[in-house]
This record gives sequence, C-alpha cells and structure tokens, in this order.
Amino acid sequence: MRTISQYAEFEEITQSEEPVVVKFFADWCPDCTRMNQWIDPIIDEYHNFNWYQINRDQVPEAATENDVMGIPSLLVFKNNKKLAHLHSANAKTPEDVKAFLAENLK
Repeated sequence: MRTISQYAEFEEITQSEEPVVVKFFADWCPDCTRMNQWIDPIIDEYHNFNWYQINRDQVPEAATENDVMGIPSLLVFKNNKKLAHLHSANAKTPEDVKAFLAENLK
C-alpha cells in the first residue's frame, strides 16, 4: 500500500479511470493499528486494484472534503468521484472490509 503525503498527489490518484482504494488513518489511532494487523491478505486478494493510505492529520483537506470523520476508513474513488465509503464504525473486522470490497469493487 503506497502512502499519499500531499493533497495534490491525492487529487491525481483519485482521478484514475480504474477504481482505487484509499485508507485514511492516523499514527495515534489504535483501530488503525489493529487493521494493519489483518489487512495485507485482503490487499493480496484484491491485488488487481491500487491501494493507498493517507494520514488524515497530514492531509486534512482530503479527509474533510470526503467526510472522513472516523478512522480507519476505506474509500473507493474513480474519475475523481467517491464511489463508496466504509466508515470506521463498520471497519472493525476483516469480514467487514471484505463485504464492503465485494460490494463496491465489482
């Protein structure tokens, strides 16, 4: 999973004609740390999509404009549009994330 560190980079990546998955996180977030423990096999399963992560504290405008209130959150973008948003409350288990991806990355 590649890290996005600047807003301009975020804008460029989300303009992709193919869906991209962006995980919003923060270094101080315990739920983000837990997700990191089990997300890699899911990324491997969905390897045909590009995965990125962005620290909401380092690039707050990306979080604000996409209504990312809680972290971790997974968002799917295509052609500069947010197609789907898995809010932090619903991203607690691998099963939650797999169900979200199965529904939104067809």
